[in-house]
Parts: sequence; structure tokens; C-alpha cells
Amino acid sequence: MIIALYGRLIHATDIDFIKQLCDYLAEKKVEVWVHQPYLDELRKNINCTTPYKTYLEYNDIVGNIDFVISLGGDGTLLDTIALVRNSNIPVLGINAGRLGFLANVSKNELQLAVDALITGAYSLDKRTLLQLDSNNNLFGENNYALNEFTLHKKATSSMVIIHAYLNGEFLNSYWADGLIVSTPTGSTAYNLSCGGPILIPSSENFVITPVAPHNLNIRPLVIPDKSILSFEIEGRSDAFLCTLDSRQETIDASIQIAIRKADFTLNLVRLHDSNFLETIRAKLNWGKDQRN
Repeated sequence: MIIALYGRLIHATDIDFIKQLCDYLAEKKVEVWVHQPYLDELRKNINCTTPYKTYLEYNDIVGNIDFVISLGGDGTLLDTIALVRNSNIPVLGINAGRLGFLANVSKNELQLAVDALITGAYSLDKRTLLQLDSNNNLFGENNYALNEFTLHKKATSSMVIIHAYLNGEFLNSYWADGLIVSTPTGSTAYNLSCGGPILIPSSENFVITPVAPHNLNIRPLVIPDKSILSFEIEGRSDAFLCTLDSRQETIDASIQIAIRKADFTLNLVRLHDSNFLETIRAKLNWGKDQRN
């Protein structure tokens, strides 16, 4: 078995559990590849001398790796989308961050998680991705998002007008700071903070959620994920922000953008004793008395 480790920064509180993970993988005779920038961090912080094989991008791991383990928070796991793309390589998120909706395996479950990968005691949660198509190859080969696509004002003072079309038919002109198109996975992220609904991962829907709309009667809209959305944007500024998850590009009004469901999914590893509803209850403190 070959497992690729991916991470970004290493905090002092992470050192012990990363050592534990590396030692346990070695004990189980798992071949480990490490993302080169992350290995540089390991060697600076942990005195790591193990001659791990390294990788940098999609082409290095496709066809070679059995699993990717993401070490960090949900943002770190989102970065793995550019690595695995359409390879179907399963991704396991170990939470060294804060909330952890996606990276929901805790540090004290390291050995349990590794054993599950080795023995097959896990399930694959297939998560829908968004794909962005544009007239200028925006985002290049990484034109996918697991959480959300957004259009947003870049200037701090004025809102934008986003003209939205659903399957070629005019939907609405959103006067707002921006607009979110969220997957079910992303419904618990930026969408939720802007008042959008939570979607069950298997619901086969997207959510369109305005950011600080000027017209207060405008509300989030749930649409089938078979829909194609296209947008035109205008405003007092000549520059706007377009994002896919944590990646962003500056665009102008000449850019033509369409959003649709990608033709592949992300395989998110779930241990058998965890599911989406348990995660929601735990992370959002549902059913708990908050008055004390």
C-alpha cells in the first residue's frame, strides 16, 4: 500500500501526532510519499531524516497512490482537489485544525484510521464537485471546487450586479456584495455563514446564495445539480473576484462564466463509525443546552 501525505503548515501542537502517524505507518510497512513543500516543513520542525519519496502535483501521483491523507483542517483538504482531480484516489482528512466538517478524523484516532485503510474497514463518501467553464480558461486545469464558486466585489465600497441564468433562461439580477454557488459539501461552509441551508451530501442539489443582498426579499435558492448556471457581472469597479474554494482570480466584466456539475466526484474516506448527521450534530452542537 502507498499513502501520500499532504499538509501545509506545522504548528507546535501538531508535532507529536505527526511523529506518531509517521512511526505507525512505518510499523505497518506502508510506503509513504510526502508532498515536497510539506516534507521541507517536516524537516525544519521534526528533524525528519527518513528518505521519503516526494511528489508535487497530479501527474506525480495518478496511478501510483492508493490513498491521500490530508493533515490539517478543511482548507488543507480542499487543496487536495487539485492533486487528485479525476483520479478517484480516496482522501482521508485528519483534523489538526478547528471545526473539521471534511477532515473529521481526530488526532487520537490515528491508529484506528490507518488500520481502517489497511483492512478496508471504511466507506467512500462520493462528493459532488463544481466545474467552472469560461472564455479565457480561468483557473486552468484546476477549474473544480468541492465547496463553492463565488463572484464577489473587489472594491470595498460598492456592490455588484450579477445577472444569473439557469439553463439559459434568465433567473435574476442579484444586487449584492457577491453570490455563492455551493455544493452540498459546501453548504456547511461559506453558504451557511451567509444564511443558506444545509444540504445532505447525497441530495443532488446546488444552492445559490447571495452575499449581503441589497433587496431583502432575495433568498437562497436550491436547484438541481444537473442545472447549468451562467453569469454576467457589472459594477462601478472594473475588477471583480472569482473564487473556487480557496483559490481566487481577478476578472472583469468581459469574462463569460458557466458553472455545472463535474463529471467525476471526490472519494472522501469515512470510518464506519462516523456519518454526516453525527458530524453535523457534533460540530454545530445540535441538541445541547447552550444556556450554561
